[in-house]
Amino acid sequence: QVQLVESGGGLAQPGGSLRLSCAASGSRYSLRNMAWYRQPPGKQRELVADISSGGSTNYADAVKGRFTISRDNAKSTVYLQMNSLNPEDTAVYYCNVKYETSYRTVLQYWGQGTQVTVSS
Repeated sequence: QVQLVESGGGLAQPGGSLRLSCAASGSRYSLRNMAWYRQPPGKQRELVADISSGGSTNYADAVKGRFTISRDNAKSTVYLQMNSLNPEDTAVYYCNVKYETSYRTVLQYWGQGTQVTVSS
């Protein structure tokens, strides 16, 4: 059974930094895309950043230049370094991973979510 263990959320002051981690385990298939989404209070879930198995990255306009997504394939772990945080970054952050089976089927899994609050 696939498990995604997220860590690193919490409270930060405006202008501060936090680093999120998400470790995936339990699948025998090939780990492909890894991503972070967030859901601000009262709003829909949105993509923050994603990274392919080859290291190509994509960012939402709101976080470009402030957030950096990276991955450690040996550890099946994805990271999100968040700098210059502002109150609009307050949200529950979710890890998302996609595996590809030998039949080219994509299996998607979500983490449990970690709260990030930016406030003075």
